[in-house]
Order: sequence, then structure tokens, then C-alpha cells
Amino acid sequence: MVLSSVLGFPRIGANREVKKAVEAYWAGKLSADQLTKAAADVKKASWTSLKERGVNLIPSGDFTLYDHVLDHSAAFNVIPKRYLDKGLTPLDVYFAMGRGRQADGVDVPASEMKKWFDSNYHFVVPEFSEETDFKLNFNKALEEYREAKDLGVETRPVVLGPITFLALGKAAKEARAGFEPLTLLPALLPIYKQLLAALKEAGADSVQIDEPILVLDSAHLYEKQFAQVYAELAPVSPKIVLATYYGRLDTNLAYVAKLPVAGLHVDLDRAPGQLDDVIAAVKPTNLVLSLGVVSGRNIWKTDFEAALTLAQRAGGVLGGNRVIIASSSSLLHTPVSLAAENKLTAEQKDWFAFALEKASEIAVIALALGGSKEPSVIEAVRANKISITKRREFERNSDATVRNRVAAITPDMLERKSPFAVRKEIQQKQLNLPKFPTTTIGSFPQTKEIRQARAKLNKGELSVAEYDKFIEKEIEGVVRFQERIGLDLLVHGEPERNDMVQYFGEQLEGFAFTQNGWVQSYGSRYVRPPIIVSDVSRPNPISVRWSSYAQSVTSKPMKGMLTGPVTILNWSFPRADVSRELQCKQLALALRDEVVDLEKAGIKAVQVDEPALREGLPLRKADWEGYLSWALPSFKIATAGVTDALQTHSHFCYSDFDDIFPSIQALDADVISIEASKSDMKLLNTFKHYGYSNQIGPGVYDIHSPRVPSEAEIKDRLAAMLAILPGDLLFVNPDCGLKTRGWAETEASLVNLVNAARWARQTYA
Repeated sequence: MVLSSVLGFPRIGANREVKKAVEAYWAGKLSADQLTKAAADVKKASWTSLKERGVNLIPSGDFTLYDHVLDHSAAFNVIPKRYLDKGLTPLDVYFAMGRGRQADGVDVPASEMKKWFDSNYHFVVPEFSEETDFKLNFNKALEEYREAKDLGVETRPVVLGPITFLALGKAAKEARAGFEPLTLLPALLPIYKQLLAALKEAGADSVQIDEPILVLDSAHLYEKQFAQVYAELAPVSPKIVLATYYGRLDTNLAYVAKLPVAGLHVDLDRAPGQLDDVIAAVKPTNLVLSLGVVSGRNIWKTDFEAALTLAQRAGGVLGGNRVIIASSSSLLHTPVSLAAENKLTAEQKDWFAFALEKASEIAVIALALGGSKEPSVIEAVRANKISITKRREFERNSDATVRNRVAAITPDMLERKSPFAVRKEIQQKQLNLPKFPTTTIGSFPQTKEIRQARAKLNKGELSVAEYDKFIEKEIEGVVRFQERIGLDLLVHGEPERNDMVQYFGEQLEGFAFTQNGWVQSYGSRYVRPPIIVSDVSRPNPISVRWSSYAQSVTSKPMKGMLTGPVTILNWSFPRADVSRELQCKQLALALRDEVVDLEKAGIKAVQVDEPALREGLPLRKADWEGYLSWALPSFKIATAGVTDALQTHSHFCYSDFDDIFPSIQALDADVISIEASKSDMKLLNTFKHYGYSNQIGPGVYDIHSPRVPSEAEIKDRLAAMLAILPGDLLFVNPDCGLKTRGWAETEASLVNLVNAARWARQTYA
């Protein structure tokens, strides 16, 4: 029998129940017990839905209220001292680590966040030192396994692997210089053994241990550690299925195939080319091979014929009893279900599969591979072939004008007319900004009133003219606020935008949109990625009206705000039938027209955000050049069509940028703003190593936390920056946009920022 498996499931709830419950708890409107009940209801719905769809190996332990890595840190007692002895409950300690806390006499910042491999999901970075005291505060995997079992659902617990956990962590501030978290492996292993032994005693037949670190180049350094760890864990554990995803094992396969585990999962969506090597490596062993043939990263319906062709190659060599059909990774990167999507056309809906639909696909492919003659299976395979054929017919359509324009891109379209030094002088005369100019990253709080107005517009309860007047009023309010507190380079606040990617997709040709296609980005922050379905073009200006209006109500310079082509691509569900390069360049040309139109409309600075530039970088260094060869030019195409007088900005956040900092320099933006405060200002070492010739604004406070930074904190950060960066290049700004924050904390934080900048002008005159 060929088994079916889902590696993980969206933990947000079909109608964002988790977000609503968590935010109600933070607001004091829901008790801890009520929050636990809301979480239990979502878990129950997920487990029973997967069982109903015929999935054999259903995950448990993958649910989280905020972040699964943060769950692991809390469970294993990896809790920085700054969160302890504050009189907080364990649940409030947990949330303080994720988002900070500033209430009831407690004032602690949030822990650092980073992107989870090459996805738009953010995890909370564990902090380790020689003093880390591992112990099992609670056994989440065991608790959820029992919870599901009580509901009549047998599950396979999911646990983050010890080497990935340590390797993704960082040395705490109190750790000695040169401390490496992986040296704590001997102290960590007994806790894993305790956890796994408890699962075995409870009756778990197998456990999924996630070690995605194995798809990185650095994993070749860990061969000895993997051998040691799994030799110790295997005897006390349920049968271990070692899960790798998001990439290929490459040379790491040689030692992974020798580990004393029961099964190995590989990602055949991202890395189908590794299949033959994997089959050859596991053939002489007893390993069961879990084949990730259904994508956990996109929303396109799986081509059953192609998936079965891959699976049959493995089954033909290993036999059906040694093959599992699975999602390529956790399905957390996909929306929950297509069921509520009533505005997609019938043709479009037939193209897609969200998490629950993917679960059905996995079950059907497993049955088909096993030779099932069930009429329902035969019909599902037949219907899939018809769907795929129809989609291929649609994909053959293209927009000749768009394709020809991409083909006509020339090298001179990537370059500004003059070097930065020349542009800087021209721009300063036009903008007349003071030393250490202050600005924000673009968005201001999206209030309840803004969301209600947008909802009324969509329901037809507000006319377009009425809505536009409302937006103008909001923009003027934001402008007056910035003038009052003394910001130098203003923004319009983006009240008209539902999301920094979705909004642009809605103004461009070539996109489809969902009503309920929510995906978790971090904590309670969910996004609805648009879907690129055909060639992309800009039929009309997108942001010119609102930026122009904002400029018309102030004498201070206004900064236009756009999302860059690489980020729109990476934060959408892209097409699978054409290259990402083609899609990105189409987006770049559309944005180039927008930037040019903004300058013509009198806007003197334009920010083209690329927070996903680093995120999109391939996991293997050998693949970097191929990506950067089109990602960097795409940004330059978008921004280089203007005169020297227009000051171009870009923004980057929540990734390790030190390894591609030369590429960021090569973008030749006049000003870059970049997250720095949440990562302990370690980016300053990157500036020190590489230098930076253009203007730069390292973020001086973390906007993903409701905590208000003091003026003294911001002064300290500016002083640290000025020890490395030339004063004439430094901008002063927050880490990121302010959309998710409330007005009270926004005003208090920005007043402190402006005062700190004024202090710097006097101190470093």
C-alpha cells in the first residue's frame, strides 16, 4: 500500500480564527482559556478535514499561536533572561518574545525575526549561550498527539530537528566571543530523547523530524553531528521520518542515506532533478522514501500525470511499500481552502488547489500509484487531465506587446544618467533636506475606519467618489501629522492600499485575486498573495493620483511609494509555465512607467521597496548568479528611467543581507533603508566591512512590536551608526512601514525619532 502524507497544515483557521483570537487576547478581550479553546477548534477542524480527505499520515504538533520555532524555544526553555522574572505567565512570556511587551511595568523588546529559508514566513530567532539551560517545559508534540487521538484521529507528530534548531539560532549577547550554538548539542540531545520517548510510550508509530538545514551548503559541515544525533535518537523514538524541503540534498545525500532513520522526505517540487540520485542512495537501505510531489509553496493544481511519472520511477525501484506520496513541504505557505472563493471565474478556480484541495490530490495520487481501481480515483485522475489540458491551452496565450517590450530591453535602460555623487548634489538642491533627514518607510496605521470604508466600497455601500474623498482626508491628516512632529521627507501614508503587493496586483493586468486566500507571514500578520496568471502590464497609473494629492497639500517634499518588481513576484503566487525572470522584467517595465509618471507629476523622491530581494535568493550558492542576473537588473529597469533630480529609495528587511550586500550596492539606489534595530544593529558590521557610498537609513526602531522606543535608545543607535557611517550619508527612519501599528504608539515613537535626529544635528554638527 502506498501511503499519503501532509507535512504540515495552515495554522490560521479557515476564517482567520487564530488571528482574531490571538489579537483579542492581546487586547484583554479573551482569556487564556478562551484562546486555548479557539486554538483547539482550529486544530480539530484541520485534523478531521485531512482525515476526511483520505490522508494517511496527518501532522500534529505543527500548530502554533505565533511561530513554530518560537514554540520550540519556549518548550525547550530557550528563553532569554530579559523575559524572565517579570511576573508574566508562560503564555505572556511567549508572546513577549515574539512581539515585545510594554505594559504593567514591563518593558522588553521583541526577539529578532528572520525569513524562514526562502519563504515570506518569518520565524523568531532562538538565542543561545553557554548558560542556556535546556529542559522540557512542556511536550507540545505529545500534547497535540493525544489531543488528536482523543478526537479519533491518529497523527504523525512533527518536531523541529535539533541541528536545524541550533543552526538557525544565534549567540546571545551574553555569550562569549566566537560562541557557536551547535556546541550545545550534547546538552540538547537528552531533552529530545525525553520528548521522543514520551511519544513512543503514548503509541505514536512514527515521528516527522524536520531538518531543512540539510538543503543548505553549510550542512556538509554537520555530517558528524547528524550521525551522532540520530544514532542516539533512533533507539528511543518512534520510527523517524527525516524531512527535508525547499531544495535539494546534493552532496549531503551521501551521509543522510546512512542515518539510522526509518524514512527520508525529499522535495520534488523545488528539486525534481535529485530523484534519481536519491533513489540510488536509498535503494540498498531499508529507508522509506517520502516523495514531495505536491507543491507546498504554490497554488496551482498538481499535474497528476507528471507527479505519477516521478513517483513511478521511485516505486519501480523500491516497491510501493517503500514509497509515500506527500506535500513537498508544510502547506503553511498556501491558503486553507478554495471553498469560499466565489469571485474567481469557473475557469480560474479550476486552475488552483489550496491546502485542503492539495490534501485530496495527495490522497488520490497515492491511491493511483498503488493501482487503485476505485471509480472515484479513476474519475479524479481523468478530471485532472482535463483541467491541466485546459490550463495549458490558456497558458499558450501571450501579450505580444508585453513580450516584445521585454525583448527590447537594452543595457542603457539599467543605468542612471550620472553617477551618485553628481545626482546627490542635484537632489540636495531640489529637496533641501537637513543633515540626518528623517522619514518613514511609507505606510501609516491602517485604522478601523479605513478598513470599514474599504469594505463599504467593495459592498457598494460607498460610491467611488465618496471613498476617494475619504482617502484624501486620511492622506491630508497623515501629512499634517508629519508636518506637526517635524519629519523632513514625507509620505502619503498609503490609506488606499490593502496590502503592499495585492494593491499593485489589482492595478495591473495579468493577476487574479482571492477573497479568503490568507497566508501567515508572521505572528498574527496574514497576507493574501495575488496570483500571476498571464503577461503583466500597467493599463493606467497606479499611485500618481494619491502621491500628487499629498504633495499638493504640503510644501515639504513628498516621497512616492512603490513595491519593487522582485518583491511583487516573490510575494505573489507566480506562474509555473514561464520563467520568473520573464515575469519579473514584465513587472519592472510596468513600474518603470509608474516611476517616470510620478516624476512628471512633481514627485521629487520615489521609494521602490525590495524587502523580498534576499528572500528570493536560492538556497544554494551555486544558483545565486542565475537569480541575481535578472533580479538586480529588474530593479534597475524600474528605477533608472528618471532624471538625476529624482531621489530613488529602496527598503530591505528581515533577512541576512551581509552575504549579498555588494549586490544591494549595485542597485545604485540613492538611498536605502534597511532593518537594523531588531537584529542588534549587527548590520553595522556589514557596513564596516563593505562600506557604502550612497545614502543609507538603518532602522532605528522595531515597528513589528507595539513597544515605544525611548529617545535615549534611538540616540544610542544613531551614535553607533555614526561611529561607522559618514554623517552626510545617514537618514533616520524606522525599520519598516507602520501599517500594523496603532496611532498612539506611532506618534510617540516618531516624536522620539525626530527628537533624536535633532540631537544628532547638534551633537555631530
